[in-house]
Amino acid sequence: MADMKKTALDTLLNVLKTSGADAWEVADEEEKGWEFYFIRHSLDQHRAKDVRTFNVKVYKKFDDCLGSASASIPSDATEEEMRRAVEGLCSDASYVRNPFYTLNKPCQAETKGQAENIDLEAISGDFIRTLASIPETVTEDLNSYEIYVNKITRHFLNSEGIDVTTVHPSSMVEAVINARKDGHEIELYRMLKAGTCDREQLTRELKETLTYGRDRLITVPTPALDKPDVVFATDPSVELYRFFASKLYASMVYRGMSDWKIGDMVAPENLTMCSVRSLPNSSRNVAYDEEGAPIRDLTLIDHGKAVSYMGGRQFSQYLGMESSFIPSNIEVIGGTESEADLRTGDFLEVVEFSDFQVDSITGDIAGEIRLAYLHQGGKVTPVCGGSVSGSFPELLKTMRFSKESRQYNTMLIPSVTRLQGVTVTGVDNA
Repeated sequence: MADMKKTALDTLLNVLKTSGADAWEVADEEEKGWEFYFIRHSLDQHRAKDVRTFNVKVYKKFDDCLGSASASIPSDATEEEMRRAVEGLCSDASYVRNPFYTLNKPCQAETKGQAENIDLEAISGDFIRTLASIPETVTEDLNSYEIYVNKITRHFLNSEGIDVTTVHPSSMVEAVINARKDGHEIELYRMLKAGTCDREQLTRELKETLTYGRDRLITVPTPALDKPDVVFATDPSVELYRFFASKLYASMVYRGMSDWKIGDMVAPENLTMCSVRSLPNSSRNVAYDEEGAPIRDLTLIDHGKAVSYMGGRQFSQYLGMESSFIPSNIEVIGGTESEADLRTGDFLEVVEFSDFQVDSITGDIAGEIRLAYLHQGGKVTPVCGGSVSGSFPELLKTMRFSKESRQYNTMLIPSVTRLQGVTVTGVDNA
């Protein structure tokens, strides 16, 4: 089997080297996985997966321009099929005219801590046992769930001589929670990603969701509120912090979609954001990025000041960056207040949105409220309906965030974030 795999890759490499392409990249990706489908807690079906694909990108040079085209080629394609596919890519690349840039060259990455022995059976067992132990009630329970456990091996090569391999686990749980009261029933959906099974974190997420399901059935319409403080403490918080990261991508800066400049104050003065090579149980703990560049720890924002851009080779080189990379994990630190401090006084804590977005260009935020807790005059009332909106760049002036952190797969961010003066549209009861 190993010889067959090597032969297929060797055939593709020979095709590329004789194709007339001026440069090329190949990612030989193999995904081995186990999948389980449960109804209630009864196994309905399961299956094993073993998929291998060649992701190919070719480049053609014209004067001071470089064209590129990419496609996936099945690993069991014949030599003739590979050759036709690559010829098509070379033709497509000839119609593209980007300012010239060069590909990454070989550079050794720090590989300490990279996953080695990934036991799909053990990881699957951890997930199954954890989900079976979630405390349910007669009115709130797990309707169904699916478990996906994968070992991903990525062998990347390019025409500059890079030849590196990364191996990492990647898992996902999709769960549907049911809640019932007085003849009414609702469903809440969760998609949770991680490297392997973190029993404590998974249990916490699903216990919270069961509570939200219960409270969703006793909500009252969201009243009209005069630009209250809004607290974010669930996964929509990620979108707030992802906005900072998006503004520092070289592609955003080069295209004029971000006006952030190195040295500018772009965030609260106590906020520090870093790209980190590894986070506990992240599904993206790899030593090299998608283009073969070493991933390293890098400070992006230091006490509110932008200090580094990041991103892929093309746009980074346009900005004069020669040692760039595409980050895999982000960490945000610097909060000075506790979770309890940020939950004092009157505020609206939104825990469930039907959708929540932060525009990566303008910073406009918008989300429809599915479940929130209105803290007013010492009383807590579950509410539903209406929406939140505002300009995040303006709201940053009042942004407060906790010293405690919470991890959402590849993002480690403050567990509680509070914004003052958010526009909240209530439900019209007229």
